Amino acid sequence: MNAKRDAVLVADDHSLYRTGLSYLLKDRLGFNTVVEVATFDAALDRLSELDGIGLALFDLAMPGVSGPESLGVIKETYPDVRVAIVSGSEERSDVLKAVATGLGGYVPKSLQDDEIVAALRDILDGRIYVPRFMTSHGSTVAARSPLPELTEKASASSATASKPISPRQRDVLECVRRGLSNKEIARELEIAEGTVKIHLAALFSHFGARNRTELATRR
Repeated sequence: MNAKRDAVLVADDHSLYRTGLSYLLKDRLGFNTVVEVATFDAALDRLSELDGIGLALFDLAMPGVSGPESLGVIKETYPDVRVAIVSGSEERSDVLKAVATGLGGYVPKSLQDDEIVAALRDILDGRIYVPRFMTSHGSTVAARSPLPELTEKASASSATASKPISPRQRDVLECVRRGLSNKEIARELEIAEGTVKIHLAALFSHFGARNRTELATRR
């Protein structure tokens, strides 16, 4: 992927960090366009509206994100977009979930600028980046396939996530309760059908529901 031809999406609710990361992406990695958003819903809207986004970076603590699993369906819906996490969390379980979900990597915010740039280059080159604290010898890992330890599924999360669902996810849930199809939900909420799929995946994960009937009963 030629970074100079592609835009990058930075989704983080901290404006100062977005600004700093945007500078690195433009100055050190050659991106001409950096799209900044502060919520998960805004990120989904930009992905559905804009062509040319080749890389999407998400903070785990951003409103609307209940964990790395929330981002897996973005990768499925937009297969040409490399999706990765840039987060202040250094929980091993978050890294395990990110890799098990098929994301391009997990970059801790605690890294120095040069380390963040190197990590993002690895992700852009198709390697899976995991931070040094995930390896027994303390070295950074960037592999074309996950390490054996990282291929194991992270322990199951509780049925109901600790974070509340976003306003847009609440709208989608209400439509599900009314029996609307994905296409009908997209038309009513004026969003892309792929965006509906992403919101539904997040809702299934959040409530631990196995199908739309179960989801419709969740409060």
